[in-house]
Amino acid sequence: MQVRPLAVPDAFEFTPTVHADPRGAFLEMFRADVLADTVGHRLHLEQSNCSVSSRGSLRGIHFADVPPGQAKYVTCVSGAGLDVVVDLRVGSPTFGAWDTVLLDERDRRAVYVAEGLGHAFLALTDGATLVYLCSEGYRPEHEHAVNALDPELGIGWPADVDPVLSPKDAAAPGLQSARESGLLPRYDDCRTFYDELRRPVDG
Repeated sequence: MQVRPLAVPDAFEFTPTVHADPRGAFLEMFRADVLADTVGHRLHLEQSNCSVSSRGSLRGIHFADVPPGQAKYVTCVSGAGLDVVVDLRVGSPTFGAWDTVLLDERDRRAVYVAEGLGHAFLALTDGATLVYLCSEGYRPEHEHAVNALDPELGIGWPADVDPVLSPKDAAAPGLQSARESGLLPRYDDCRTFYDELRRPVDG
């Protein structure tokens, strides 16, 4: 499995080796040891989600309060989509930076998104199916969003796809409004939380 750091610190792309023959294909979708070697701690798996989206569906930019936040390991098991990671951590040297990864059923890449980072996904095909491994369960009172079409962020969405957002995501604030309201996680809090995750467990 190949690992590539994204332009947003604490986010990584994982490309598995796909073994194909006339019967189909086999791959290791997730390796706990590889992820732990990459991020410095094992993923505490609390919940697994699956979303199925029609072409043009745009989900995000979603994030959760830190602590505990919600780290995600995301892959596309059918169809294709553009996965986007955004640095929403106030005080981060790369605050507002974003990066993209094509997730599809051919290369079978995955993306790791650390706590405090924003995550969005644009379906490029009908039936684009994502599987999320999550470090924490869904807690609606701690979940937030930043508008994925905010011109300040300037995310390079494909010009040939008309994005369709949920009413909640469409009404989400832009980056500056979210920052001024105190909605966004703080970089120092995230770094402290990451350090705690990397501490050896006694006993």
